[in-house]
Amino acid sequence: MSDLILFWHRRDLRISDNIGLAAARQQTPKVVGVFCLDPNILKPGDVAPARVTYMIGCLQSLQQRYAKAGSQLLILQAQPERAIPALASALNAKAVFWNWDVEPYSQERDLTVKNALQEKGIQVHNFWDQILHAPEEIRTGLGQRYTVYTPFWKNWVSKPKAEPAELLQAAENLTVSEEEAAKNAGAGTLPSAKDLGFIWDNPLLLEPGEKPAQEKLEEFCQKAIYGYQEQRNFPGVEGTSTLSAALKFGAIGIRSVWAATDTVMQGCASDEACAGVQTWQQELAWREFYQHAMYNFPELAAGPYRQPFKDFPWDDDENDERFQAWCEGRTGYPIVDAAMRQMNQTAWMHNRCRMIVASFLTKDLIINWQRGEKYFMQKLYDGDVSANNGGWQWSASSGMDPKPLRIFNPATQAQKYDPDGEYIRQWIPELAGVDTAALLSGKITPVERQAVGYPAPIVDHNQQQRRFKELFAQQKA
Repeated sequence: MSDLILFWHRRDLRISDNIGLAAARQQTPKVVGVFCLDPNILKPGDVAPARVTYMIGCLQSLQQRYAKAGSQLLILQAQPERAIPALASALNAKAVFWNWDVEPYSQERDLTVKNALQEKGIQVHNFWDQILHAPEEIRTGLGQRYTVYTPFWKNWVSKPKAEPAELLQAAENLTVSEEEAAKNAGAGTLPSAKDLGFIWDNPLLLEPGEKPAQEKLEEFCQKAIYGYQEQRNFPGVEGTSTLSAALKFGAIGIRSVWAATDTVMQGCASDEACAGVQTWQQELAWREFYQHAMYNFPELAAGPYRQPFKDFPWDDDENDERFQAWCEGRTGYPIVDAAMRQMNQTAWMHNRCRMIVASFLTKDLIINWQRGEKYFMQKLYDGDVSANNGGWQWSASSGMDPKPLRIFNPATQAQKYDPDGEYIRQWIPELAGVDTAALLSGKITPVERQAVGYPAPIVDHNQQQRRFKELFAQQKA
């Protein structure tokens, strides 16, 4: 009889190119998956309903994939610290394998689970899977942790990348008596997102599961990746991969993604095409930079990196109405409102627009970036703690960015990246008839605004920009 190994899935909802799962299968054919719905994370109000809906869809797909491989995925709905050791003990598992996560909560939880398992005499094996290089691998010449992206990228890209891990195949299932033991230990059926209190009835940008993610990668690599450098900043153009949710939940392996870019790079027919591929590779490195930063500096999850922002005098107390206007897409700045409406309706926002609305909240409304960070996590189906925190701190100038102060002018951004106003008109249909120049500059007459029910600007950009710079100078002094 084969030894049983439990593989605990978290941010790796796939059986292909999964480092820890492949390692478990090398030891025994009897590999059984488990996923724990953690009540510490799944709190209605704090988590985007679309994100839970996507995750549940990935788990449904994963159960089917396990069945085809000859095994199964067990579902727990309890505190992992108790549920994982209890299940492993009930099944007489030889070991529990899982892939590390970079987030502070996950690190703390995993250590507790690891200790509980080892106390029961159950082996624990952990692996880095969601990133191409473990944080300890990427250090400066003096062995220091990186806080600036460009030198990080140069070091990171110079290192050889691992090949995709083997697909789980020819696995063995639980016996009837073991299935009964698993049920007694809390294993049950997979609930729907609605069962968990998360209602999302709109379509998702990307279908859940391994196959849709792989198909999306192949589609992107056939054409859009070659023009990525030029097209990625235009929200009205389908110029990005839209794989962010698949990468967040691990519906696709990062080694498979990198291997695809490598193949495409070798087949580039022009310098422009090669530049497009490399720019997307640099975005993958940005993702990893923020993950390394979260692992190396866990305090980022709780507050700003830069000293002047530790006690920055944000206008939060007097700005609740302005914050709500920002949330609902009624600031009177068309590009900002279009982006916020896109996120509220689809649970996704184009990356250029994420920077625009974050700059507007922090530099124009002078509202604490952490409120925007939280709202994004409440709405985005690809919401990722490391990427979201890194992006917000970059936009707020509180994070790891060598440029001390970066302020986006909404009108300039709109004119540059939505020159025909197509994106704005898509998400603010009441402005469809407004002249393009006025639409992009925001200089829509009060009469026109009133006629279509579109609000006046809630602040003056130039005035607020000056005020923010004054506050920033005072804090630095």
